[in-house]
Formats: sequence, structure tokens, C-alpha cells
Amino acid sequence: MTIEAFDRVHLDGTGIDRITEAEVVAVVREALTRGRGGRIITPNVDILRRAQGDAECRRHLNDADLIVADGMPLVWASRLGGRPLPERVAGSSLIWSLSEGLGRDRRSVYVIGGAPAKANEKDGATRAADRLAAECPGLRIAGTLCPPFGFDNDPLLYEDFCAKVADARPDLVFVGLGYPKQERMITRLRATLPQSWFIGCGAAVNFVAGDVDRAPRWMQRTGLEWAHRLGTEPRRLASRYLRHDAPYALRLLAQAPGQRARTR
Repeated sequence: MTIEAFDRVHLDGTGIDRITEAEVVAVVREALTRGRGGRIITPNVDILRRAQGDAECRRHLNDADLIVADGMPLVWASRLGGRPLPERVAGSSLIWSLSEGLGRDRRSVYVIGGAPAKANEKDGATRAADRLAAECPGLRIAGTLCPPFGFDNDPLLYEDFCAKVADARPDLVFVGLGYPKQERMITRLRATLPQSWFIGCGAAVNFVAGDVDRAPRWMQRTGLEWAHRLGTEPRRLASRYLRHDAPYALRLLAQAPGQRARTR
């Protein structure tokens, strides 16, 4: 199975791979056996919206080897447009399925992100890595990194962090710093780790570490995970979700049937 085997559905100018979560894992495992690295981006409504006028966002998407739909509105729009995506493929799920798959091959992961350490506790990245290693037999932890807030404004510190990841030579790097910090770090690391895979996984590191509860499965399946996130972090997410992302999602869904007509 190769990356080129999957075609893409175009939603508002962004190509999304018609691929299942299991196929993503298979692609990454096979690519690693061939010594080929890559980059996975999991756009949700917010990323799709940003891509319309954000040149940096578009560059990140253009650099991706796999682009998968992390949001039910994208799946719904693809169905209304007549070229349905097979399923939602969330970064919060891939952190588990990729770790399990790489564990079968006794490969390594590096975990970046998470909450800072409290007194007498490990930081979030370390706790997440410990849990992945415990629940994914064979998985090796190449290292962890929990950068402090504002680290990206210190060039020397940033360079030191990137050097630590490069020296560890992991097979796959989970970068949970939120957009766009995680994508910027991935872009920088790819140059020094061409045979590694990268995925920006947002809050997934916090979920695995147990610092933030992920939405119940029924909310994930019905497209209501955003409501759960909004309820847990209203101050940070209210403006983005309600003022920007929700209106964009409605426009995306309203325009989708027209896409079906144009492709007939």
C-alpha cells in the first residue's frame, strides 16, 4: 500500500485523502520499512477555514503526505458533495492507533507537548509517553519534550529542543502544541529527520496524559466533540468556535450540493 493509492476529495480548495484510520497506520508502517518519512495533517473546520486566506497554513497543507479529516462537518460535506470520505480520522485517535501499529514493529515515538510538571509529578509529555508504552506492547519511547510557554520566542531554546529530537532519531513524532506552533516545529524538524513521520496532534497529548477528558464516544460519532471541548475550555475556544468556525461550517455544508452538481 502506498500513499499514491489514495485519491483526494476537495473541500473548499483543500484536498482530503479518502482513507480510513487503519489505512493511515498501514501506510506509515510500510513507508517506515522503506526508509521513507512523511507528514500527516488532520485538518478540522478551523484549519480548513484558515487555509482560505492564510499562506502559511496553505504551505503546511501542501507539504503533507497525508491529509485526513479530523471533523465530522468535513465528512458530511464530502457526502453532500457526492464523493464521501470513508470516516473521520482524528489526531486524538491516531495517537493510539499509530502507537499500537508501530509497537508491532518495535519502532519508536517521540512525544512533544502536554502540561508542565507539578510538584513531585512528571510533565504531561512524559506521562503520555509512559501510558502509550504501557498500553502498546513493543513501542519504544525515543524521548519526550514539554516546552514551556513562549519557548518559540527564544531562538537558542528552540534550536536546543529541535536538536534533542533530531539526536533521538525517532520513527514518529507526535507534536501536541496546537496550531500553528506544532506545524512550524514539524516543518523545521523534517529537514533533519527525513526518514521520520510527523503528526501535529493538538490536545491528544493532554488526553493521553489524563489532564483533559476527551468527549464521550457518542459525541465523537455525532459531530458534537466540539461542544464538549467548548464546555471544558470556554474562555479559550468560545470566540473561535462560535464566531468563526460554526458559520464557516454551515457555509461549507450549504455549498457542498453545488459541488456535486459541478462534478457530474
